[in-house]
Amino acid sequence: METGQQPEVWMRGPIPGVPPLLQPVAHALLQAKEEMGRYMAGFDDSHLWVMPADVASVGFHLQHITGVIDRMFTYAADKPLSKLQFEYLQSEGKALPGITAEDLVSAFGKQVDIAIARLQKMGEKDLTDTRHLGRKRIPTTLIGLLFHAAEHTQRHVGQLLVTVKLLPLLQNR
Repeated sequence: METGQQPEVWMRGPIPGVPPLLQPVAHALLQAKEEMGRYMAGFDDSHLWVMPADVASVGFHLQHITGVIDRMFTYAADKPLSKLQFEYLQSEGKALPGITAEDLVSAFGKQVDIAIARLQKMGEKDLTDTRHLGRKRIPTTLIGLLFHAAEHTQRHVGQLLVTVKLLPLLQNR
């Protein structure tokens, strides 16, 4: 651990108001939010949509994880996606005029905050209740959707970190 850096979120104790069985979801999402802030500090917006070696761009990862959290929590509430959510899904990975890395990081942070607020309103007794995923209504559980939101976010944060680290190296070739 670097000097002055706090322990990982899960090592700091419970998130107030989040039920005990949902703490890992909250910890993972909050950890991703903190890491995103560190990884993206000083990021050059000209690299936002670059796809080194044909891997996903930093912009895609930022849009995608924001959208995934929103969609998984919508399904967790046992609701279908809205037209706006489908439009957002279709726009993931597309460069939007005037959008900056800071804008995308901020949107991600806000989505994490919304997710934490929703976790605080959930009870543990419903975690194994059936929920449905997507238009095909694939059966899953409430805890399954919440866990997927957390682990999928962490996976993309890891991929984003690698891309952020590679971009300057590839630009200097």
